[in-house]
Amino acid sequence: MSSLPLRQVGLQVLTASALLTQSEITLTPPLLITQVDSAAIVRQLAAMLQAHFPNHYPVSLLELAAPQPSSTEITLNDLGQQSSLSYPVNVYLPEISSPALAAVQALVEVVAQLRSPQGGCPWDLAQTPESLVPYVIEEAYEVVDAIQSGDQKAIAEELGDLLLQVVLQAQIASEQNEFTLSEIAQGITQKLVRRHPHVFGETVAQTVNEVHRNWEQIKAMEKGDSLLSQKLSRYAQSLPPLIAGMKISDKAAAAGFEWPDVNGVWAKFHEELAEFQQSLEQDDKAAQQSELGDLLFTVINLARWYQINPFEALRGTNQRFIQRLAQMEAIADQPLSAYTLEELEVRWQQAKQQLKQSNQKNEQANRD
Repeated sequence: MSSLPLRQVGLQVLTASALLTQSEITLTPPLLITQVDSAAIVRQLAAMLQAHFPNHYPVSLLELAAPQPSSTEITLNDLGQQSSLSYPVNVYLPEISSPALAAVQALVEVVAQLRSPQGGCPWDLAQTPESLVPYVIEEAYEVVDAIQSGDQKAIAEELGDLLLQVVLQAQIASEQNEFTLSEIAQGITQKLVRRHPHVFGETVAQTVNEVHRNWEQIKAMEKGDSLLSQKLSRYAQSLPPLIAGMKISDKAAAAGFEWPDVNGVWAKFHEELAEFQQSLEQDDKAAQQSELGDLLFTVINLARWYQINPFEALRGTNQRFIQRLAQMEAIADQPLSAYTLEELEVRWQQAKQQLKQSNQKNEQANRD
């Protein structure tokens, strides 16, 4: 038993009947619900409140008619199961430290129910950490696409989809007593504190470069990467090939594996191009693949020298190709497969010009 803090700035006070009969009320803790006169009203309140707050939300029951008025601390999940109360009672929902925490907890509870053997979802129950890998990758790329589009609603939605993948992985792991979402959050919190000694310690770092250097040094010590090859191996194993190539190129150059000037990179490009062309004259797919890889890696190095992001460059090309293809389909009077190659080229150029003009109009409108 404990005393109930009734005097708080912003306290919302509602009668039980008002709360149950008026659909337009916005509930904002701290919330005090008065005139709760029966067990039936308590159950109705519990059902209504569970539609707005997570099951774990703290609730205080204030028994006014008891010989000695007192409060009992429970959770919202337990509210509808109370018995032997001395009516009338008041129900109090405090303001918790962060609405974000309540929202994340609600997500955790939904995922737990989806994974529950009693009444859960067959699809969710069938998932494993490995089967969810494609969804993790897909959602991560959809977040990137949403950010690039600048659509804030889409960004929030895609971040939610990605967060779901984190919670799903944590739920499956917790079922097998491996780790929990709390351990995930604690781990990244501790890592951030360790790797920001200029914020949480006595280290001095005045520039972005100094912060980055400290981060890399601490990271290397934590992972035991005493050799450059160990660090680069981690990139090759854990990142998509294009992004891994960018990382490997950057780190190798920082360690001294660099051309004196960009002319050396161009010379290497022409050398690798010639070797790739030569490999195509041979019936050796493994050699062709190897030479193509060398050529692509050299292109990544060229992009680094000119400070061009090859990931974004390729992504932009993919989008432009699809936009031009869609424009061709819009102006075509028959399926594209019915046109000759020459006719397709004409329509490709038409689509390209129309999109260019449209983009110019949009840019002008934005300037105006």
